[in-house]
Amino acid sequence: MPDLVTTPAERAAEVLAGRRIVVLTGAGVSTDSGIPDYRGPDSPPRTPMTYQQFVGDPVFRQRYWARNHVGWRRMDAARPNTGHRMLARLERGGAVTGLITQNVDLLHTKAGHRRVIDLHGSYAQVRCLSCDDLTSRMTLADRLEAANPGFAESATASGIEVAPDADAVVDDTADFRMVDCARCGGMLKPDIVYFGENVPKDRVAAAFSLVDAADAILVAGSSLTVMSGLRFVRHAAKRGKPIVIVNRGRTRGDELATVRMDSGCSATLTALAETLAPISDTASVRSPVGTAASRHVPAPTGSAPLPSRRPAR
Repeated sequence: MPDLVTTPAERAAEVLAGRRIVVLTGAGVSTDSGIPDYRGPDSPPRTPMTYQQFVGDPVFRQRYWARNHVGWRRMDAARPNTGHRMLARLERGGAVTGLITQNVDLLHTKAGHRRVIDLHGSYAQVRCLSCDDLTSRMTLADRLEAANPGFAESATASGIEVAPDADAVVDDTADFRMVDCARCGGMLKPDIVYFGENVPKDRVAAAFSLVDAADAILVAGSSLTVMSGLRFVRHAAKRGKPIVIVNRGRTRGDELATVRMDSGCSATLTALAETLAPISDTASVRSPVGTAASRHVPAPTGSAPLPSRRPAR
């Protein structure tokens, strides 16, 4: 008999079957929801603002808030795509025991995923750098609109290009008025980890706990360019855990992968879900009531016990 040739997706399903899977996602999982990424093969060159630029230069800060004031509602209106829903299905079926995302769009939570660590924070909250007060982005939007009446409407009149991290391309920002913390008058910053800023230690520890408790790691839509995500893949590799990577284009973790698929997330995750979490009712996972900005689920600071799932032999 001739040898049976398996596809990469079939090989990935074989590797993951019967194992407790922790998932690490990046921007590539959200592109089908209309949110662009920084490093995809079809993405234009982008230079993200650094933490040092934001806190150290009022011009950079003004430009950020002006662009964010226009773009954040587009991200809030984004809806989960098939990839998000398939990961939620895998969790519901018991195959996925936790998810770590580098995205700030909350689309995994909107898709019904329950065990999510938002590694880089969320677009839906704003933090004061002086008193640490945390408020919703929706509340800040009302204050910014009062300080800049008509700005958003004028900027969007001719159409805008949405950028990552709840940003939008807006040329004229010189007259935009920023607002300070309503509680202490301090500097406000999105509750997002900027380039050049460290992920909170308790969040990192919770993510490592998910990796340690899992039997395999599935990377979806991340080039693993930044160490904040790559370290979890390296951690899994050192412990002999299988690694499956799904991403368009090369990643920094390719040499560590047990199976590597150069493909889009939605179709591949659908194939994996149909194999690893077969269910008769394939209806989409319903989104929770309310917008993400009004019901953001904070990143966990610990890791609850995971269900036992015996690895395949």
